[in-house]
Amino acid sequence: MELFLQELAKLGDRFYLAFVAADRWKLYLSGLGNTLAITLGAICISTVLGMLLCLMKISRYRILRGIPVVVQLMFIYFVVLVTWTNKTAVGIIAFGLNSAAYTAEIFRSGILAVDKGQMEAGRSLGLTHGQTMWSIIFPQGIKNCLPTYASEFIVLVKETAVVG
Repeated sequence: MELFLQELAKLGDRFYLAFVAADRWKLYLSGLGNTLAITLGAICISTVLGMLLCLMKISRYRILRGIPVVVQLMFIYFVVLVTWTNKTAVGIIAFGLNSAAYTAEIFRSGILAVDKGQMEAGRSLGLTHGQTMWSIIFPQGIKNCLPTYASEFIVLVKETAVVG
């Protein structure tokens, strides 16, 4: 029991040195703020680009399918890293682009999980392809995507720690 109390006292000392001494808790709080800012910015970028990539991938037009990884790498290296001096902005853009590929697959799988009969039903009601996608397919697909999309947000929170 005495050994336990000694270890507990050491733990309290270590906690004091890590958080309270020299107001180090402010550094942790600042780091948390930066992590959340990068995560929120990246998830916004990845949501928009992910939906665009998803629509390109399920499109029937060949020209819109896939963006080569070399193009993505050249864009990040020659445009983002050279012209942007704000490190937070570079992190947001880099993680946004990286996460967009995963988000595209999340959205694609959610949309393709909707039964094909839903499209046929919308078309039989006189809706155009776009109206059917927007009014019938997308709402059901987004519902299918939400758990995996929340997991992608959590992954981004963990990955953005490397920006520091």
